[in-house]
Amino acid sequence: MTGFPAQNSAAAHNRRVTISDVSDALGVTKSTVSRALNGYPDISDQTRNRVAQMAKKLGYHPLSHAQAIKTGRIRSLGLVVQSGDHDGSRPFLADFLAGISFAATSEGWTLTLASSENEAGTLNMLKTLLRERKADGFILPRTAMDDARVNLLRASQTPFVLFGRPDDEAGCAWFDVLGENAMEQAVEHLFKLGHRHIGFVNGGLCYTYSKARRAGFIKGMANVGLRLDPALMTQSAVDAKAGAQAAMTLLRLSAPPTAIVYAVDIGALGLYRTADQLGLTIGQDISVIAYDGAPEGAYLTPPLSTFAVRYREAGEKLAHLLIRRVRGEPPEELRETALADFLDKGSAGPPRLTPVQIAKTIRATLGPNLQYGRKDQ
Repeated sequence: MTGFPAQNSAAAHNRRVTISDVSDALGVTKSTVSRALNGYPDISDQTRNRVAQMAKKLGYHPLSHAQAIKTGRIRSLGLVVQSGDHDGSRPFLADFLAGISFAATSEGWTLTLASSENEAGTLNMLKTLLRERKADGFILPRTAMDDARVNLLRASQTPFVLFGRPDDEAGCAWFDVLGENAMEQAVEHLFKLGHRHIGFVNGGLCYTYSKARRAGFIKGMANVGLRLDPALMTQSAVDAKAGAQAAMTLLRLSAPPTAIVYAVDIGALGLYRTADQLGLTIGQDISVIAYDGAPEGAYLTPPLSTFAVRYREAGEKLAHLLIRRVRGEPPEELRETALADFLDKGSAGPPRLTPVQIAKTIRATLGPNLQYGRKDQ
């Protein structure tokens, strides 16, 4: 019953409910209410929940400018999208942004979104947002091997959280999906189907995910007892064109693979084009498994088997982690990972042809002038 007089009193005088009304209703100090609402770690979860429920019941809404003066925070998360990247404006970006926005709103925060064309533009935009105090911290998507964004934010002592794990972990919080586990499982799945000659096409080598996914492929090959053949491994296929070129390189070997694991879906789209040119049927003559869950894969024939990332969930996780980081939690306690979901859609099946038979099929399609690559190239 303690909450009703304050609520009725505020309503009767047609005034804004204040922090004093909340503290009086709960019988605690204004400082406790303030610290609970601002997420200070010295306040218990039970007290924080009681304060949040009473504030909602009374209709208390803190003034953003007053909070900014008190805490030094504007309660905004920053994100710079590098649209010039190979997947900077891909469809899954909408899910990612929706997740960040939903999580931020649920805690009374906002999202400050900006875009740039390239790395230099991203750094300039981050500097601008820092200078103009537009965000309390930043979400950094797609962690790079030598990440200038991290160096900038470390130097300015600005909180940040990475979507991806860095090589240098010092001062870094992150959420990441374990792409290496996916690559390992892809090899094991293909092995169970009967494949013994498996190729690998990696993504962009400037990103830390490429190192992890390559390691996952190598571990998968070791797990099933297959010899690693460097001739069946290629890299830097971050779009369909590069993926097609990588597929052509592998399939024109004298002993081509019967299956290929792609580190990114968009690269794998190029295999379909190459397979058609070489007279091969995906899922029968050549199998493929990729990673990302890009929607385009669902419209191929057969649809692309892939390890799908829950991008909305990733956005929510990153937003919550960043808010905790801004509130003072150490980065070493803000490191979380998740697994991708395998969607078996038909592009990987038991091998119908041996490597020699695949080579013969390609020769019959392209004619006697086909130049094969060396086995060890």
